[in-house]
Order: sequence, then C-alpha cells, then structure tokens
Amino acid sequence: MVRQCIDGDPAAYRVLYNRYAKAMFNTALRIVNHVADAEDVLQDSFTDAFMQLRSFENKSTFGAWLKQIVVFKSISFLKRQRMSFVEMETMADLPEENALDETEIWYTIDRIKQTMQQLPDGYRTVLSLNLFEGYDHEEIAEILGVAQSTVRTQYIRAKQKLLQLLKKGEVYEH
Repeated sequence: MVRQCIDGDPAAYRVLYNRYAKAMFNTALRIVNHVADAEDVLQDSFTDAFMQLRSFENKSTFGAWLKQIVVFKSISFLKRQRMSFVEMETMADLPEENALDETEIWYTIDRIKQTMQQLPDGYRTVLSLNLFEGYDHEEIAEILGVAQSTVRTQYIRAKQKLLQLLKKGEVYEH
C-alpha cells in the first residue's frame, strides 16, 4: 500500500488513512485530551506522513511509524500550549509509590481512560505514553526533551493522582 502511495495512487492514500485513522486519533486524544485538537494532530500527522513516505524504510510497520509521528505531533501541540514538566533532581520528597492500597481499587480500562482526562497535561502525557503507547521512561524523556528523573517523578505523581481520583470515584466491581 505504501509503495502504491509513493507511485501516486490516490486510492492507496485513502485506504491507508481509513485503516489507521481511528487508532491514531485515539493516540492523539489520549495525549492532547481534546477532540478538536486530536483531529488537528491527526490531520497534521497524516499530511506529514504522506509527504515523507519516501523516507519510510520498512524497518517497522507503517502503523508504528505513523504512531511515532502522531506522538511527536501531539507532544509538540502540548508544548505549544505551554504544558510544563516540573524538573526534579531528587525524588526524596515523593511519597512512597504504594502509599495507596491499589488492591482496593476496582477499575476497567475505560474507567482509567476517563479518569486520566482529569489529570494535568504533563501527568496525562507521561502515563499515556507509558501505559497505552508502550514507551519506557528513557524513551519518554527523549520524546519530551526532559531528564529521565523528571519522567519518573511525573509518572509516580501521575499514578498517585490517578489512583486518588479512581478511589474517590465510583468503584467498579468485577
């Protein structure tokens, strides 16, 4: 399909877009947290991907390559919106990561996604990149252009805040 796009087949562009648009929209939405902004990121991402198709080297799947573009575009959007990550040199002031009893919280993936929408941009972004997109802390630090210690701090604080919000909300039973 990518080869057909490079060769100028308009139907191939449509097929690629239709195949990946929903998943890429969901990725953008988890990061930017607003439907219209996610739609803009999605369109910008596909535009860039289609313009750069010749640089796609089949080292990964087209979907993985496109997802990377979507993640970078989403982060760039948030940075333009002045999302900030608090630089931390030490984690000594953080509470114990397991301070909340996680076993008391019954939840579903949908409940987590809904609750994550309440988190500040920095927290939500780090959690989304780790939990849903599969990036590790080192990769997230590189994507965001911050220190790994900042990512770890944001992750721990985001997890704590998410657990607190989940605990306050309606508890889902198995």
